[in-house]
Amino acid sequence: MNFELTQEQKSIRAMVRDFSREVLQPKAAELDEQNRFPVEHIGRLAELGLLGIAYPEKDGGVGADSVAEAIAVEEITYACAATGSILTAHYLGIDGLFLAAGDEQRQTYLVPGCSGEKLYAFCLTEPNGGTDVASMKTNARLDGNEYVLNGTKHFITNGAEADVLVVYAKTDTSAGSRGISAFIVEKGTPGLTYGAGDDKMGIRGARTHEVIFDNCRIPKENLVGQEGDGFKIAMTVVDRGRIGIAAMAVGLSQAALDAATAYAKERIAFGKPISEYQGLQWMLAEMAADVETARLYTYYAASLKDREGYRLSKEAAVAKLIASEASHRVVHKAVQIHGGFGYMKEYPVERMYRDQRILEIFEGTSQVQKMVIAHHLLK
Repeated sequence: MNFELTQEQKSIRAMVRDFSREVLQPKAAELDEQNRFPVEHIGRLAELGLLGIAYPEKDGGVGADSVAEAIAVEEITYACAATGSILTAHYLGIDGLFLAAGDEQRQTYLVPGCSGEKLYAFCLTEPNGGTDVASMKTNARLDGNEYVLNGTKHFITNGAEADVLVVYAKTDTSAGSRGISAFIVEKGTPGLTYGAGDDKMGIRGARTHEVIFDNCRIPKENLVGQEGDGFKIAMTVVDRGRIGIAAMAVGLSQAALDAATAYAKERIAFGKPISEYQGLQWMLAEMAADVETARLYTYYAASLKDREGYRLSKEAAVAKLIASEASHRVVHKAVQIHGGFGYMKEYPVERMYRDQRILEIFEGTSQVQKMVIAHHLLK
């Protein structure tokens, strides 16, 4: 087993690191304060190939592997967690097409998504159903050559900004999860509207909205796969997407560790830098151990995405659980090391503390990850 990064992975890390520190990091506090979607960043992400980094060149992507994708998400999130969330939400949208779209759909929709020409969103969660996907109320009825969509999706990252939505709705309301299907809906389609943007605790630049379908008509050719395939597609996308959240957690943890280490070297208490006190050194050591453990398992889980036919449900859940819980501990200690200044908005660890909290919630809470892991152990 080789733990050394390939030359391509190292080059991608260096490229994304330079970009994120120079372009994203200076804007992170502003986006948070203004609760603003960073439109100006999307084109730059596309130019660097980051909107389709791990997808094949024939589908418009760069053709790098999934470890490189995790590294890119990690480096983006180090500088700006909101932009990291926008990126992973885009991947969730295009991933369903990568897994199940037909040839014509791949050319019309997947290629523009992977090339960065269009931004995507993943529309699964509803006001009364997040993890309980089978309880969704959004439905799609075939009427001649069109499907008619009705319902509301909730907490949709990129929802109002995306050019294309991949929407999950019931085509058979009596069949539970087996009645769910997946659809492509383009921005501007009549009957598609958006609710007011959410006022979130953290990752505020990654805007989330309600997405509302009111007799929204789309061509029947916009069905992805077959009727009833939606649940399987969505759950596979979610499994794969959990690795992206783990990578976000690693990036945020590293940023918090670096900020705390730098502060500890500069802060003088009782005549010397606080970094010279053993109690604080142990805190930094614990943080570093958490970061490195989370990074290694996240990269391992990412490598499994590239094994054809491998179902990485357990490993993805382990990666998200380890990394998100570790990030909680790391950011908590980073604020503690800063003392009263860690509670002030002028220091980035205050924003990191708020950004971190969602990592233990979206793409399945920590409790859901434990349910998934236990299921694989007990089956």
